[in-house]
Amino acid sequence: MIQLLFTVVIVAMGLTLSFVFKTPLRKLVIMGIDRSKRGRGPVVVKTVAGTIAIVLCSSLYNMAKIRSRWMAENGRGAAPNPTDQILFAGHMLESTLMGAILFLGLMIDRLHHYMRELRLRRKSMEAANKQAQTRGDSGEGKCGSPDELKSLEEETKSLRLKLKQLELELDTKRKDLTAAEANAIALSKQSEGFLLEYDRLLEENQNLRTQLQSLDRKLSCSGSKKNI
Repeated sequence: MIQLLFTVVIVAMGLTLSFVFKTPLRKLVIMGIDRSKRGRGPVVVKTVAGTIAIVLCSSLYNMAKIRSRWMAENGRGAAPNPTDQILFAGHMLESTLMGAILFLGLMIDRLHHYMRELRLRRKSMEAANKQAQTRGDSGEGKCGSPDELKSLEEETKSLRLKLKQLELELDTKRKDLTAAEANAIALSKQSEGFLLEYDRLLEENQNLRTQLQSLDRKLSCSGSKKNI
């Protein structure tokens, strides 16, 4: 499951990066997200997000349960046993990856929304400019319709203000995306450390089991000799 979560995080990071740079891939990603939001797409996405959120809550609950158990058994400040450490590290890694997936999914949805709004505003402004140029070339503005020209100028100004506002919001989201990518990279490095610690604890647990088995064999042999 951890490998699947890593794959989903990498795919989500790639999608968010495609929004940052103006490439043909960004158009394909926007078209794909547009199609995914039609029909049963939103229901499927909400179902998957809800499932991930439920599993995340379950992992957090298991972490709290393990922590309370070893504190009840050993007291506050005592070191847990290797098995609890392995379980705790596994649940922490899974919860970290699932939280990153939910956060990146939300960022992708918001960036897609703002990019779509920006494209619609640009198209409407271009259409208004073309209409104004057509009327000016045909001579309607010179014949005596200043009210129409004034309304078009006001509409153009309002559209430009909205365009600037959307560009500012897009820049803000890009900065947030950069911070989210840096956080995701830090989380991936932390996850690698968790995996190394997981392998070490697993090996230590196996060694302890081997030692316990050898001690049990020695005790059984000594007991059999005493009976003889």
